Amino acid sequence: MFDLLMAKLAKDPHRLFLIDGLGALLSVFLLGYVLVQLQEIVGMPVRTLYILASIPILFAIYDFICYTKLSADHGQFLRYIAFANIVYCLFSLVMLVNHKESLTFLGMSYFIIEILIVLVLAYIELRISKFLNG
Repeated sequence: MFDLLMAKLAKDPHRLFLIDGLGALLSVFLLGYVLVQLQEIVGMPVRTLYILASIPILFAIYDFICYTKLSADHGQFLRYIAFANIVYCLFSLVMLVNHKESLTFLGMSYFIIEILIVLVLAYIELRISKFLNG
């Protein structure tokens, strides 16, 4: 199943930018609006939620520019967003550690799931970029 997905994405690699960009917008909405409204249930400080939400805005802009304008060298640009996603996950992990006392089970669960999803996406982006570059 995973190999089939990889083969399909390798044939149309620019689609990864769309997937990543839509995921980034979802993160912006969840972190910057939904979790802010549920802050007491989640436990992450509102200021930190806004900081975490601001980063994927930049990723979404990058992804949509790549999706609409890029005609070649997808591999290099996929590597850039993959590494950015990994750095974002590390930053999120630091925020989890810094706020572990205030985080609830629901809050901790949300961030762990988000980190895992983004890391899987980054892994796929790196694999596809490696495939494209030989």
